[in-house]
Amino acid sequence: MIRALTGYSTRNPWKVIAFWAVLGIVLSALTPTLMGRVTQNQTGDFLPRSYDSAAALHIAEERFGADPDATTVTVLVAREDGEPLTAADRKRIAAEAAKLANRRVTMPREDDRPKFLVPDRSQTPRVAPAMTAPDRSFELLSVQLIGNPTDPGVQGVYRTFRDSARTQFSEAGMRTGFTGGLADLVDTTDSHETAAKVGSALLMGLIILLNVLAFRSVAAALLPLLAVVMIGGAAGGAVAGAALLTGRKLDAGTPDLITVVLLGIGIDYLLFLLFRFREQLRARPGQSAREAAEQVSGRVGTAITSAALTIVAAFATLGVATFGQFRSMGPAIAVAVLVMLIGSLTLLPALLAAAGRKMFWPSRTLDHEPREGRAARLGALVTRRPLTMLLGSVAVLAALAAGLIGIRMDYGRGDSGDRTPSAATTAEISRALPAGVSDPTSVFVTAKGDGTLTTARLDGLSRGLKQVKGVGQVASTVLSKDRGAARIDLYPTADPQSQEARDLASGPIRSAAARHTPAGATAHVGGTAAIFADISTAVDHDLRIVFPVAAGLIALILLLLLRSLLAPMILMLSVGLGFAATLGAATLLFQHGLGEPGINYTLPLVLFLFVVALGTDYNILIADRIREEMRRPGPARTAVARAVRHTAPAIGTAGLVLAASFASLATVPGNEQMAFATTLGILLSALVLSLVLVPALAALLGRSLWWPLRARPVEGGHAQRATPAPASGPDQVKTY
Repeated sequence: MIRALTGYSTRNPWKVIAFWAVLGIVLSALTPTLMGRVTQNQTGDFLPRSYDSAAALHIAEERFGADPDATTVTVLVAREDGEPLTAADRKRIAAEAAKLANRRVTMPREDDRPKFLVPDRSQTPRVAPAMTAPDRSFELLSVQLIGNPTDPGVQGVYRTFRDSARTQFSEAGMRTGFTGGLADLVDTTDSHETAAKVGSALLMGLIILLNVLAFRSVAAALLPLLAVVMIGGAAGGAVAGAALLTGRKLDAGTPDLITVVLLGIGIDYLLFLLFRFREQLRARPGQSAREAAEQVSGRVGTAITSAALTIVAAFATLGVATFGQFRSMGPAIAVAVLVMLIGSLTLLPALLAAAGRKMFWPSRTLDHEPREGRAARLGALVTRRPLTMLLGSVAVLAALAAGLIGIRMDYGRGDSGDRTPSAATTAEISRALPAGVSDPTSVFVTAKGDGTLTTARLDGLSRGLKQVKGVGQVASTVLSKDRGAARIDLYPTADPQSQEARDLASGPIRSAAARHTPAGATAHVGGTAAIFADISTAVDHDLRIVFPVAAGLIALILLLLLRSLLAPMILMLSVGLGFAATLGAATLLFQHGLGEPGINYTLPLVLFLFVVALGTDYNILIADRIREEMRRPGPARTAVARAVRHTAPAIGTAGLVLAASFASLATVPGNEQMAFATTLGILLSALVLSLVLVPALAALLGRSLWWPLRARPVEGGHAQRATPAPASGPDQVKTY
């Protein structure tokens, strides 16, 4: 199957290139629109209905008409001179708010994008009075917009509304402030816009520079990179289309993560092909470029397929998670990696066949064998002092892993820590009102059967909730139209995103609701704090399931690929130590060093999958090459040294490129922890595990590494596989 794909692609390169060009352009154009339809920002919708906060969210939608696609912005209105609001001021605010509520906001459009590709998010916002500060220093308005906050169109509508409201109230002698999830996201995005553009430019520049240094060729640096971007565009469209067809909703941060993953692994697979293609052209200068491309793609394609399937298997295990954010993210990344794999087995070989030796223009490195350099010296050092190198690498990893002591999970919403206008408005509100006033915790009560509720019947519940320590205010009871349900909003004194608020919602508030709910009715506690309290429970449950399942699948793939029991065990233990070291380092920096509340709740799972799955890719390459070299005559340590010398340039360059790709996540607000941890994890996997720890173990164990089978050397210089397989000559030894 693999050789059939690569063979067809190298024999018909221009057809394959044309197919991917059309597919990439079309799907890249459609991806933003499709992603806007399949992503959601309501984290609570990812929880199963069995969780209390998810049940409360369902009641809010079914009985009170809450729109799951709505996002609320809180507007603070105050006098410009700082004096308390008068009755006349409040009437003026109400009049201006009514004007805003009757004015349609037109979505600004970008001139360079066709209208049919951009959904129109123009709308008339719902504006309603919310609350007045006790000292009458300001009044709050609640503004509801429809659409995903991450949608550029919705963000454009908000910016237009914000600027219009600011101007309108300013003319009336009032100043305004805006806060809420959408306001904070837009403020943070705007403040990071320059950094994001610079970061993307630096990433592309670094990738090109690394390729130029590796191959001394502009063509090898640019052409395949364009191919990877093209495949990535098609993969993004495939993910969005699959989600649309299956009815799955993706987390708003998934598209950015997919882009980074695809760019990184696509460049990795490209480098594995290019290094081997150059080696083949050097070894056989008279061979045609298309024949060389076919042979190389067929050989390296097996390793690439094994590496990609490791990632697919790891992320596919998230499909068994109970938390919907994980359950949708895992298969989405798996689909994207499968598309990248198909592209790596078709488009990239086609480019090699079409470009031939011109791929390495203007370099003259094809005319001679390179001198032994740093890679050879590293191989010699590892095999000359394997125990020292092994103990040194384990000591470094263990020291980093010690940071796991006292680790805490942070279930906040990724606050970037920037002093944005939205954050300043939130702080001003909290000085006069409970911190939870802009994001209340709500108790939903439903009558059993055909029963009805009255406010008098729920007075005891309201009094009981008022007595809960940490609840600043309790709003009046609101009944549904059919009087079969009721909502009581609570305004805690703690920040809704804090651990204190989550403990309050999941503990005392739920206990008080259970004690004081009248007979014949049931109560559910909802709101941001309650949702994240339930998410913590769901995540803990999923970690206990996904970790062993993913590890088992990866171990099975290694077992089938390496045909050994000991080697897969060693590789799994090494990447496990790399995972612990990476998570420990993140804990040391962010929790213990920078004083953050803890590690983002998604980081352990995402980091486990990336470090274990992607780290295993590099281990597959070095282990496969060590086994190949050990089938040649000579001492086992000499074979390990040769394996390191041949694979270190490819693994080192690929690791740096992939690490740089993940480092670019730091330009996305709230992703600093993930950027740091994944970058460090990839570097440790490539430079420490694959090039030092695993070769050192192989040097110590020798051919026993492949127990119960052994890669026995064969006299005469020809490699022979330890298990039945076609023999290969010296010129066919794999190089990555």
